[in-house]
Amino acid sequence: MIDLPGQPLLRHYLADAKAKRYRMSMRQDAEDARLERASAAMPDVTGRYDEVLCNAGSGAALWEAAVADVRSGRLDDRALYWARLKLLREQPPGPARERIERQSRGFNLVFPPGEPSVLLTGFDPFRLDADITQCNPSGVAALALHGTRIAGANVCAAILPVRFADFDGDVVEQLLTPLFSLHAEPLTLAMTISMGRDHFDLERFPGRCRSAATSDNRRVFTGATPQRPLAPPRLAGAEFLEFTLPAEAMARVPGRWQVRDNRSVETVERGAVVAESLAEVADCTAVAGSSGGFLSNEAAYRSLLLHQRLGCRFPVGHLHTPAVRGYDATMLADLVAQIRRIVAAGVAAIAPERS
Repeated sequence: MIDLPGQPLLRHYLADAKAKRYRMSMRQDAEDARLERASAAMPDVTGRYDEVLCNAGSGAALWEAAVADVRSGRLDDRALYWARLKLLREQPPGPARERIERQSRGFNLVFPPGEPSVLLTGFDPFRLDADITQCNPSGVAALALHGTRIAGANVCAAILPVRFADFDGDVVEQLLTPLFSLHAEPLTLAMTISMGRDHFDLERFPGRCRSAATSDNRRVFTGATPQRPLAPPRLAGAEFLEFTLPAEAMARVPGRWQVRDNRSVETVERGAVVAESLAEVADCTAVAGSSGGFLSNEAAYRSLLLHQRLGCRFPVGHLHTPAVRGYDATMLADLVAQIRRIVAAGVAAIAPERS
């Protein structure tokens, strides 16, 4: 093809205009739109991995930098969250963008063959419109514990998005299916983690429905409420499931906070119930599981449902951490230390059963 006078400049102009239109459309995304406000409020956090973005610009490099940073003692998940948004904002939709998203969340997990392993998942920061400086202790724990050993088991971790669209697109199943299916006993223990209430809660009975009248990180509302619970699209299963964690051993772990075996659920027919067994609520319609009616409950439910469908035998369940207001380094250090002990207690309780 021969360029006529002015054509190279025209093509450059059109490409630049297309890129600008894409950036403008991306700024309509609520997550991306918060980046300027976050940068003004905490430039040291949002800019912490700028050099990584300039030198490597890959999701894998960003994840590795965040893991190394947190494991070195800087217990903060926020820098990874905001750096990911920076990295993604210039990427058009397509396979490359999806790859960056997955890699920067630690989704490319590989378990050491023939060795006991633990899988943990955390979540991105959320409630950011209320507090732009908010962290998520579950994400901090995922970064801090990934690549370590606990009670002789290798820990692998990843971080889930706080977005309904991703869950509707089966993000949990896409992450967990290959890991749950590696071979007959791929894991020693798997646990989803999120930020919750005033103490640690082992969430015994996740429910199928969404009911929290809360928006996700893109300000998306599903229309679900406690008065009108909604099942996620295409998610077919029992109204409640029961975890398989060694809760008795895990609940005995000492620390700054209690570790509770939470059996509270909410149903359409009976309202709030503290269930001693799954049979007590087997004929009820779920409003909220032990883990609530938001995406943490859904991660718990989806992982348990997949566990059942694949016939896995290793324990799986959900842990809610105490809530952190904004960012508190001392509290996060105590939280991560206690989560490590909770996981260790779970692994130790399982070991005699496998010997």
